[in-house]
This record gives sequence, structure tokens and C-alpha cells, in this order.
Amino acid sequence: MQQSSLQACLLIMALFPGVSMANIDRSTTEITQLLLDKSERTLHLLNGRKSVSSYKVDLGPSPEGHKRFQGDGRTPEGLYYISHKNPNSRFHLSLGISYPNARDSAHARAQGLSPGGDIFIHGRGTATRNPPEDWTLGCVAVSDDEMTEIYDLVKPGTPIFIKP
Repeated sequence: MQQSSLQACLLIMALFPGVSMANIDRSTTEITQLLLDKSERTLHLLNGRKSVSSYKVDLGPSPEGHKRFQGDGRTPEGLYYISHKNPNSRFHLSLGISYPNARDSAHARAQGLSPGGDIFIHGRGTATRNPPEDWTLGCVAVSDDEMTEIYDLVKPGTPIFIKP
């Protein structure tokens, strides 16, 4: 399992430089994977090698490095999956990210700490109309209008590779 996850991560990383911004009908195009580039603060929705949409994002207050523990303000890095949709999010709409995985949990517990959880891609909601940059607790935030589009396009089970 770990080997196949590594291979998938390497494949997505290899595909990213060649992503094309072709004219694609978003309403009929299946999203096969997501790529979050933390350093560029950009979320890409992909169909194979083609970028269907890209969005500027906000992260947590300590965005550099992989999330290790609850409360560290970081967004995880590596291969995860969209776990579920939440239509009742206080941040408009949200998509769950499958953090923590078994390795994340084991690392945190070895330190006697909780790995945290509840990492989402979400909108801003009514409480955060003009948020500062990197205002989340480790989640990935976009505008409410963008979140509506992402929510409609992305299905649970879709892989998301989070690049440093």
C-alpha cells in the first residue's frame, strides 16, 4: 500500500509540470485528481493531465512543512483523498481530506500527541468575508463562489496530492 501511494504521488508530481490549461467544459468533465501546491497557494482540479480549474487558496498560519500534530497550524503534505462532502459547513461548503492516515497517526502518537484532523477544503462563510492571508487552522480555503464550483465538481474518493 505504501509503495503504491508513493508511486501515485510521484506520478502526479511528474504530471504537474505538463498540465495544460485546455478549454474544457467543466460541467461535463470528470475531476480525476486534485493538486494543491502549498508554496504557490494554488489548488488545481485535474482531468488526467489537463487542468480543469485553478484557484488561489489560503492555508493555516504555519503553512511550511507537513502537518504533524493537532494545533500546529499546518496543512498536511502527501497523498490523501477527498473523504466526504459537508453541505452544512460553517464555512459555506466543505470537502473533507483524509488526514490523518495511519503513518500520520503513528508519528503523532509516538510523541504522545494527537495528529489532529478535520482538515477540509472550504469556503469563507459569513464570519470571514475579508480574511487575512493564511487564516485557517490548517485547512484549505477559497471564496464561497469557488467552493460551490469545487463542491459540485469533486466526488468523495478523488485523490488529492498536497505538494510542499
